[in-house]
Amino acid sequence: MATPNGIGIANLPNQRHKIVAKRGGHFTLMVVGESGLGKTTLINTLFSTELAAVKDYSRRFVKQMDKTTEIDIIKAELEEKQFKVKLTVIDTPGFGDYVNNRDSWTPIVDFIDDQHESFMRQEQQPQRGEKLDMRVHACLYFIRPTGHTLKPLDIEIMKRLGTRVNLIPIVSKADTLTPTDLAQFKQKIREVIAAQGIRVYTPPIEADDEASAEHARVLTAAMPFSIIGSTQDVATADGRTVKGREYLWGVAEVENEEHCDFKKLRSLLIRTHMLDLIATSEDSHYENYRQSQMETRKFGEPKVKKVENPKFKEEEEALRKRFTEQVKMEEARFRQWEQHLIAERDRLNKDLEQAHGSIKALEVELDSLGGAVGYGSTASRQTAGRR
Repeated sequence: MATPNGIGIANLPNQRHKIVAKRGGHFTLMVVGESGLGKTTLINTLFSTELAAVKDYSRRFVKQMDKTTEIDIIKAELEEKQFKVKLTVIDTPGFGDYVNNRDSWTPIVDFIDDQHESFMRQEQQPQRGEKLDMRVHACLYFIRPTGHTLKPLDIEIMKRLGTRVNLIPIVSKADTLTPTDLAQFKQKIREVIAAQGIRVYTPPIEADDEASAEHARVLTAAMPFSIIGSTQDVATADGRTVKGREYLWGVAEVENEEHCDFKKLRSLLIRTHMLDLIATSEDSHYENYRQSQMETRKFGEPKVKKVENPKFKEEEEALRKRFTEQVKMEEARFRQWEQHLIAERDRLNKDLEQAHGSIKALEVELDSLGGAVGYGSTASRQTAGRR
């Protein structure tokens, strides 16, 4: 039976708030996409600070054959109203930028799996102090605004990412498409995602909170988010100063929901669903990895690392192709030798048959000569006797 003032259970959320406020938080965000789609600009715009310097993409159209996807890690500590968050941003320069993009997703997928593996190994240690946790909580996948549909490369990596991390698709540089073309493009992407069975992050709908449920529905309907990234202040026609891009026809505002979905994306990542992204990563993606590994490995056994460098695979295939061609050439040469040997055997057999025929003819002739000589000797002996 509860006392009139209660026993204090209702104060647990306040205690939890104090603990969280004291410890702070940490959030790991990965950005994946081709160069020049505004990944760095969006990150700087999201967190209202220059976390990373804008790269020089003057040579991004110079395609190279032997370059592979890299992993860049950017760490920062953000503070707002005395609450601190340790932010880690994982950039993937080189993805999709080259002539041969086969297996360009391998370093990205391996990095995500390696963070799960590292955390699992730390949990298995006898002494578990402060664990290093770089598990990816959300992955922003940047889609080039072509107006057509997803490329095969997009589909392939989104399939692989969706099973490992909270995947959030983004249409970058939305101001390069008209509103009608953008809406059609987003619908085509949604259809491809559904047809290909690609798993993307969906905000949970809370049945006991209608306002939160409606907000989650709005966010889900907006995916893939159309984004305009800019850290520059520009003046609008009505005298306002906003973040955006200035054109001859006017200003494309970053935080204007009629122009893009930036505010929705920021709400999803930071204001309303950051904790759910973290919880989903821990309770779903990490647990799925842990379960799959524990079913196939003994406790404490290291993971078998497959060396699948795309460059090495290309060299291996080239060597295999060259080896196959050499084998075919040798087989053709051996086949010619075989035909030559068969022809020589037939010739020798024919000569042998001719020699056998000549020998038989000589034997017959010898027998006939021997018979004639024998008859002549008998007749001579008979004549000598009569004398």
